[in-house]
Amino acid sequence: MTVLSIDAGTTGVTCLLVSEDGRVLARGQREFPQHFPAPGLVEHDPDEIWAAVLAASSDAIDAASSRGERVTVSCVGLTNQRETVVLWDRETLRPATRAIVWQDRRSAGECDRLREHEPRVRELTGLRLDPYFSATKLAWLSANLPEVWAGVRAGRVAVGTVDSYLLARLTGGRLHATDPSNASRTLLLDLASARWSGELADLFGVPVEALPEIVPSSGSIGRTDPEHFLGLDVPVSGVAGDQQAALFGQAGFAPGAMKCTYGTGSFLLVNTGDRIAPAGAGLLSTVAWQLEGQPVQYALEGSVFVTGAAVQWLRDGLKLIERSSDSERLAASVPGSDGLIFVPALTGIGTPHWDPHARGAILGITRGTTDAHLARAVLDGIAYQIRDVVEAVTGTADIPIARLAVDGGAAANDLLCQIQADLLGRPVVRPETTETTAMGAAFLAGLGAGVWKDLHEVAETGDGRRVFSPRPLPDDGYRRWLDAVDAVRRFGS
Repeated sequence: MTVLSIDAGTTGVTCLLVSEDGRVLARGQREFPQHFPAPGLVEHDPDEIWAAVLAASSDAIDAASSRGERVTVSCVGLTNQRETVVLWDRETLRPATRAIVWQDRRSAGECDRLREHEPRVRELTGLRLDPYFSATKLAWLSANLPEVWAGVRAGRVAVGTVDSYLLARLTGGRLHATDPSNASRTLLLDLASARWSGELADLFGVPVEALPEIVPSSGSIGRTDPEHFLGLDVPVSGVAGDQQAALFGQAGFAPGAMKCTYGTGSFLLVNTGDRIAPAGAGLLSTVAWQLEGQPVQYALEGSVFVTGAAVQWLRDGLKLIERSSDSERLAASVPGSDGLIFVPALTGIGTPHWDPHARGAILGITRGTTDAHLARAVLDGIAYQIRDVVEAVTGTADIPIARLAVDGGAAANDLLCQIQADLLGRPVVRPETTETTAMGAAFLAGLGAGVWKDLHEVAETGDGRRVFSPRPLPDDGYRRWLDAVDAVRRFGS
């Protein structure tokens, strides 16, 4: 039996074919563009996301077949960028407008308008009132695209996150659904009941009937439509937001298990079991997942908006490197950043500061500063942000961390992993397969379809791991980092 896992990220789609013994038989990858119509605005064309899903899935299947692998897809798992909102026509499945991406900051004014309600919003959702989350974007759409929103109110246009949109496309429009992990990122879910909140829907002006049905993260969710999806008629049996899927892919099933995914942004999750842990110091309470017939599992999360995106900026914005992987070689050519501090607040700053108005900065430039120092400062800036989150978890939440499990594209950078271990003073552990987000979707789907019988069997399919042990640092620069963050926050205010 083979699981097809679809990981629809922020800049592209990765599809894996995973065997029942946990081996990756083949993969397909396709990028899709991000659109930046104005400063602070980030959009996607949903049709381009769907085209990338079709192409990457086909590539994975073709790659396995070309190597003589016998491929019979038994089920499909889906994981996705979270908080991004998509509106589409229920009949044609065509997008009603461009998707507003989680990085987009246009709804900051909506957040300011509703600020008096933030204590109640936090009480119900475990989240902050921030442009990051879906409902603020929906409030902006209702105020600024009245013709589109009229279709929402009339029932012609569906509202959802990327998973809901892709589930609709996979099933030929038969399914309008989401799972609790994605729903918990919208500011519309009552975290304790794991159901949509009428109170919150009224607050943000979102019709509850336009929202997707909430289904388990693993179980009987739906079936693909062969006319719409590569001729396949198989169960869709797993779905989760990308960060929760990564925790599942790291076999973080027990309370206290922790991981950090280095993607476009970075997100650190701690499993808190069936308990909603209080969220302080900029941490968020969120749903981890729900297996069919079992209680909802929760997590604490720290959010960093720009990590891998900072390396992409070196590549695409400054053109200092040709490939993202070149950042390691360039940064390693110098022993340190020579006092340079880079604050990657390119789309605001998250945990523990949560300042949507903060903007990125480079401090400490001298005539001796080179492109290599900047590349090193970018890697340092990524690692400092993760240290901020770990400090919040170990301090305010009082959860001890013996080690940090890492994954995601940027985690393939050995120098970044070593810098992270040094700055944390704790081992950093990286699995052999860093695509744990896609693996988590595969495990959820396979568990839901009977490929694996239980969590213990899933955990046994894991592969080898590399450990980066911390080295002593005479001066880790963390105090200068905090001063730099204060400076960019004052500048943006």
